[in-house]
Amino acid sequence: MTTAKGPLKGRAARLGRLMPSGPSSAARTPFVLLVVVLLGGGLISLLLLNSALNQGSFQLNELKNRTTELTDEEQALQRDVDDYAAPDALERRARELGMVPGGSPAFLGPDGKVLGEPSEAVAPKPSPTPSAKPKPKPPRAPRTTPPVPTGTGPTGSASTGPGPTGPGPARTAPAPVSPTTSGR
Repeated sequence: MTTAKGPLKGRAARLGRLMPSGPSSAARTPFVLLVVVLLGGGLISLLLLNSALNQGSFQLNELKNRTTELTDEEQALQRDVDDYAAPDALERRARELGMVPGGSPAFLGPDGKVLGEPSEAVAPKPSPTPSAKPKPKPPRAPRTTPPVPTGTGPTGSASTGPGPTGPGPARTAPAPVSPTTSGR
C-alpha cells in the first residue's frame, strides 16, 4: 500500500521535470518585444489613418462650400437672363435700337403663291409726354443665403411660374398658321 504522501511526491517530481527550474526571462524577452512593437505599430497606423480621414473630411467640407457658392452665382445669373428675356425688356431694348413692330405678314405657299397682304412697318408717333429713360439695373451680387425651393404645380411637376426670386420663363405666342391651298 502506498501512503498519501507517496503519490503526491511522485507527481511533483514529474511536474518538476516538465517545468524549467532556472530563470526563464531570457526566453520571454523577444516575445514581449514583439508584442510591444506590434501594439505600437498598430497605434501609429490608426493615428495615420485617422489623420487621413480628417483631411478628406476637410476637403469635402471645402468642396461643399464651393458648390454652394457656385450654385448661388448660377441662380443669380439665371435671374439676370430671365430678366433680359422678359417680353417687356425685349420690347424696350428693341425700341432703344430703333426697331418698330412689324406690319401684317405675308406667307409663301408651297406652290410659290403669296398669301396675305404684306404691309410696311411704320414707326409709332412719339408720345406727347416726355418719358424718362429707365435707368439700367445694377448687376446683382450672388446671394449668400441658401436657395429657396419652388413649389410644385397642380400636376405635381416643378413650378415654372413666378417664384420668390423673380418672373418665370418668358412665354411666347404660337406661330401664325398659314392657310393651305390644294393646288392639285
